[in-house]
Amino acid sequence: MIATGRSDISRIKARGSAKSGAEHWWRQRVTAIANLVLVIWFLVSAVSLSGAGYEEARAWLGGQFNATMMVLLVISLFWHARLGVQVVLEDYVHARGLRLAAQVGLDFLAVALAVSCLLAILQVSLGS
Repeated sequence: MIATGRSDISRIKARGSAKSGAEHWWRQRVTAIANLVLVIWFLVSAVSLSGAGYEEARAWLGGQFNATMMVLLVISLFWHARLGVQVVLEDYVHARGLRLAAQVGLDFLAVALAVSCLLAILQVSLGS
């Protein structure tokens, strides 16, 4: 027994899974697969647009399919990046308050950058 009156095994049992690890792992894998497909699409598209001017690229992005794929790419990439950095923070930032602040900052940064990219896609695809 330890000073708190709890045995070692009861302390270990209390530190079990938070029941979100499998879901987090699954989301990382799904976004990784989505990123693989979307990045291949993007690379093929970028190669096909090499040498094109702004107007041709804008017309390409103005198509519904291409604009949708770009939006999905941005969302998937930032979601996957956020999930990955979250794991790093959970593993290496041990001070509870600092970890919470870093995770909140990470959420704001990921959303702000994703929204910025999405607005740029809309601006170019709509011809502004």
